[in-house]
Amino acid sequence: MQERPIRVLIAKVGLDGHDRGAKVIASALRDAGMEVIYTGLRQTPEMVVNAAMQEDVDAIGVSILSGAHMTVFPKIANLMNEKGLNDVLLIGGGIIPEKDRKKLLEETVDHLFSPGTTTQDIIQFIQDQVKDKRMVE
Repeated sequence: MQERPIRVLIAKVGLDGHDRGAKVIASALRDAGMEVIYTGLRQTPEMVVNAAMQEDVDAIGVSILSGAHMTVFPKIANLMNEKGLNDVLLIGGGIIPEKDRKKLLEETVDHLFSPGTTTQDIIQFIQDQVKDKRMVE
């Protein structure tokens, strides 16, 4: 039986209109054989989590440059928890100060990628994490 491709939802939450990075990541993930759902700009945390449920994704990737990371990530994580999406990775990238990164990594997200992270590093992280989660199932 062939294993289904990794499914990743890429989202831009809030008023942040800078989506070039999200589109680059989405393209790289597709090129690596993943199925990618790009939600587009100005999504709410509720819209992101609902789309993740409908699309049966393995990971949610949030690109954030607006400075709202300390609100957005906890809200998405809480909604994921409420909806039983405990086996879905929550990852992000963007401009996030180190003290906030540390707190988010301890309490909220599975991983945060800094500017300059290679697409190959992101792909490898997602592949490794999803493989580990699927082995547990």
